[in-house]
Amino acid sequence: MAAANYDYDLIIIGAGVGGHGAAIHAAECGLKTAIVEGDVMGGTCVNRGCVPSKALLAAAGRVRDMKNADHLKHLGITVDNVSFDRQGIADHAEDLVQTIRGNLTRSMEGVGVDILTGNAGFVDNHTISYGGAPGTITGGKKTAKHIIIATGSKPFVPPGIEIDNKTVFTSDAGLKLDWLPPWVAIIGSGYIGLEFSDVYTALGSDVTFIEAMPMIMPGFDREIAKLAERVLISPRNIDYVTNKFATKVTPGIPGEKPVTIELTDATTKEVVDVMEVDACMVATGRSPYTAGLNLDNLKVETQRGFVPTNEKCQVLDTDGNVIEGVWCIGDANGKLMLAHAASTQGISCVENMVGRENVVNHEAIPAACFTHPEVSFVGLTEEQAKERAEKEGFTIATCKTSFKANSKALAEKEAEGMAKLIYDPKTGKMYGAWIFGLHAADLVHEISNAINNEQTLYDLKFTTKAHPTLSEVVEELYRGAHLEGGMPSQKLAPAR
Repeated sequence: MAAANYDYDLIIIGAGVGGHGAAIHAAECGLKTAIVEGDVMGGTCVNRGCVPSKALLAAAGRVRDMKNADHLKHLGITVDNVSFDRQGIADHAEDLVQTIRGNLTRSMEGVGVDILTGNAGFVDNHTISYGGAPGTITGGKKTAKHIIIATGSKPFVPPGIEIDNKTVFTSDAGLKLDWLPPWVAIIGSGYIGLEFSDVYTALGSDVTFIEAMPMIMPGFDREIAKLAERVLISPRNIDYVTNKFATKVTPGIPGEKPVTIELTDATTKEVVDVMEVDACMVATGRSPYTAGLNLDNLKVETQRGFVPTNEKCQVLDTDGNVIEGVWCIGDANGKLMLAHAASTQGISCVENMVGRENVVNHEAIPAACFTHPEVSFVGLTEEQAKERAEKEGFTIATCKTSFKANSKALAEKEAEGMAKLIYDPKTGKMYGAWIFGLHAADLVHEISNAINNEQTLYDLKFTTKAHPTLSEVVEELYRGAHLEGGMPSQKLAPAR
């Protein structure tokens, strides 16, 4: 039963991963809930992001493994004449999208969430209007005590780049894998660019990164980035230019006319080269999808498209005041542009709606780059932690361990990698962790959960992992960390 005088307790605008997480939790909390979607269910992650990209990476990774004759030889395996079907790989990704999209829809229907179809905009802070496209409910106006904006983002295309979705494209078109260009330039060397370079090189393409920052993988911890470059870039058909902007990109014609890319020096702002390639992928980040929400009706002014919010994801007006009943999660608020962060924020919003105080610790939310091998992290880089320590007056130390010391990694002949923990040696507080190696994306979660639960290394040094497992990489980090005060006796396990 909805709150008095409202159609719903909660309406969510946008049925991506964030909106889905909020809707399910709201229904479980007894809130009458509706979700509005103007496109297909699942948002970017399910349809044009995390899900299909993992399918491509899985298939391409198998191809890379089977073509790695030296690695297989060490395992006593010989494989001849490895081949693949490009369309079959693309179909695998699309099949997965359809499956996950259906699962997501059914899960909301199963807990009683109403699905409204159409593009939504605000009339006021308790009322939306939405388009009349065919769907479960045919459009009009609906009211709710609470409204969550969960509209996500779209690929950012810098000025001067002409997209034809064939030879010049973003990740949206790249995930369709319509063709395999012999030579692909990728603008941007963040996680999107790195993952696509992994797919393209495994399937036979050459890749050139164009990076505007002075160094490759600019958002990574520098020590991890250096190792990742040695493993993911140097041995493969990949090169790169740094400190260069792609200021003009002109599409070509496959097999007839190259794509031309005008490169401008980031320091001098002068054109220094023109590159000709078969295709160009634009992986320069994402921009919030918030146009058309009629936010001016709420006296909300976006900042580069991002909706301003407080620490609880409550939307703020132009004077910085909380707008009662309006919330914003995920890419649309810009706090942390990850699908699982959006879901966490959505659940947190619902908790606050039902009277349970909740604030998301974004430094405890993990992230991963699903290359082969993977990169994962939580919290700060060493550089960021040192900067904060200097400002706030505490000490930072690091502890590292190699996958070469891990029996399971050695058994797999996949021992290239390292893990790094960033912590305060006086308090045992962890500020960040970076892992590069086999199944790094799975290993990081124990550390992120520990940070979120405010556990320190004093709590974690005596935990035990099964042997031989990759989880012992994390165990070695805990045990290898030096704590200046030693181990307090009350933290030691009792004798048995």
